[in-house]
Amino acid sequence: MSTLILTVPGLGSSGPEHWQSLWEHLYGYQRVEQREWDAPRRPDWVATLAQAVQAAPGPVVLVGHSLACSTIAYWAWQHAASKVHGALLVAPADTEQADFPAEAVDFAPMPLRELPFPSIVVASTNDEYVTLARATEFARAWGSRLVNAGALGHLNSTSGLGQWPAGHALLQELVAGR
Repeated sequence: MSTLILTVPGLGSSGPEHWQSLWEHLYGYQRVEQREWDAPRRPDWVATLAQAVQAAPGPVVLVGHSLACSTIAYWAWQHAASKVHGALLVAPADTEQADFPAEAVDFAPMPLRELPFPSIVVASTNDEYVTLARATEFARAWGSRLVNAGALGHLNSTSGLGQWPAGHALLQELVAGR
């Protein structure tokens, strides 16, 4: 049975030029669609992710961006994660940061427990939503491998990543179980 790739966008979703959207178009990956992208509630986002994983016919690899990284970590604490074979956690937004958007207030504190599946955290050195030091702390707590992407901002469409081949290669490592 083939692995289902579920993209899990963050606050505001991922627009048409975002690498998650491009991957969905190019490779047929499925997006976890939240009901409310701009005023998220953690329990709703976690429940929607749980439904998407439960509905999957076989193994799943999650691809989270920004606020979705903490959503995935909260989900992993509360639900059976045996279907999830890995997670690519890109630019995990620090929900405890003083200037974090108030719309996502109930996503703090950051969930800092080891994830029950392999994971890779990708962080930038100049991300406005998380310092590299905090991203390193998240990766350590989650039991994730950390990849420093360099100075690429929030690793979103503004970063000009296009199809982001380097990120897709990391995803393929998780799919292959490496």
